Amino acid sequence: MKKIIFLVFIILILSGCSQKQGGQLTGVEGRPEYMAVDPFGMLFIPMGNYNMGPSDQDVPWAMTTQAKSVSVQAFYMDETEITNNEYRQFVFWVKDSLAHKILGDAGMEDHLIKINSVTQEELDPPYLNWETELDWSGEKEEVRTALDELYLPENERFYRRKEIDTRKLKFEFYWIDYEAAAKKSGRDLDLGNGIVDHKDRSLYIKKEVINVYPDTLAWVHDLSYSFNEPMTNMYFWHPAYDNYPVVGVNWKQARAFCIWRTQFMNSYLQTQQDPFVQDFRLPTESEWEWASRGGLELSPYPWGGPYIRNSNGCFLANYKPLRGNYVDDGGFHTVVVGHYNPNDFGLYDMAGNVAEWTSNAFDESAYNFSHDLNQDYTYEAKETDPPVLKRKVIRGGSWKDIGYYLQNGSKTYEYQDTAKCYIGFRCVQTFLGRDRNDGPGASNVYQ
Repeated sequence: MKKIIFLVFIILILSGCSQKQGGQLTGVEGRPEYMAVDPFGMLFIPMGNYNMGPSDQDVPWAMTTQAKSVSVQAFYMDETEITNNEYRQFVFWVKDSLAHKILGDAGMEDHLIKINSVTQEELDPPYLNWETELDWSGEKEEVRTALDELYLPENERFYRRKEIDTRKLKFEFYWIDYEAAAKKSGRDLDLGNGIVDHKDRSLYIKKEVINVYPDTLAWVHDLSYSFNEPMTNMYFWHPAYDNYPVVGVNWKQARAFCIWRTQFMNSYLQTQQDPFVQDFRLPTESEWEWASRGGLELSPYPWGGPYIRNSNGCFLANYKPLRGNYVDDGGFHTVVVGHYNPNDFGLYDMAGNVAEWTSNAFDESAYNFSHDLNQDYTYEAKETDPPVLKRKVIRGGSWKDIGYYLQNGSKTYEYQDTAKCYIGFRCVQTFLGRDRNDGPGASNVYQ
């Protein structure tokens, strides 16, 4: 009798499903609709195939330089390099989050959300309550006292100015080691007696804590016997330089910015009950070069070629022209982003102004062993690794580089834990879908 009741119960469940979907394979119902929306400040870069590599003799790497046919899927890329003011938004967010945490620990409960409003469960750790405004004016004595630890101690202050201690601006973030997780040895755990189970996913979630403030002293330590103290003093924080590219940011800080930008956007989308976006990240060097070429496959420069001047004799990028006449191209150090004409994809400053970090590790033979589909070679260097394993590819050349480094296919490297006054970055985001129709009125159609 019990078996009959059980079978009837199962039949009723199955019949309920079949009545709703007619017994057909229709997929999960009630899924949200999605239309691709261009991220603010980013441009769509279509998928394509091209010959990646130098367009001219590569003297520094003549023994290892080669060309390779690669294919790259569609993605978005920042129209310009990340500016001082954009990066400052990240720095201020870290500063404010620390303040909320300190005030919450000091017993000012409005700055922390400790109870889940839906389940009424206690949150550990609690969320920051961003709706509670911070009082940076110092009018409330209890707030002023609690936040004192974020400021420079009195013995370190210059002319008694009360300034934030930038050494304390540390950002805690997480990323997933997909390569380790994808290995069979990384997915399976032998429990013995023939029992195999999947490993704990948390093994592949990596936590890092990094100081986010740019190395403003890069202007001094990068250029020996050169007077650049005014740039150290003003470049990052003064409004005059708001729209100049951020520099003094090492590779790890650039990656942390991308992760913060992703979480910042997804946190907002969550409040709107919208689907999450694909992660913001640093571009692979194959993506960077494809974007830099702007669809002009055989061109040595982003604007075409083969010259660095236009028909009027004007320079087309901010670099080190001639024998070192830094002012002849209209620049000196960096210049405002978007100062020169864009390439055919609409991207500015893919050559000159500042060189740009990519996500790739530098290896002289990477073209030989890396795949021709979305070519990518990464290595997560540890602090104890030798310097040769900490090299990251930079592209595009900078205000202090000669014209050779402006070429689309030229590449060099810097170390991931160093910050330079001539290196910045921009973000990319993989397009959700295959490609889009760029016809009139169809800018948001995805395929």
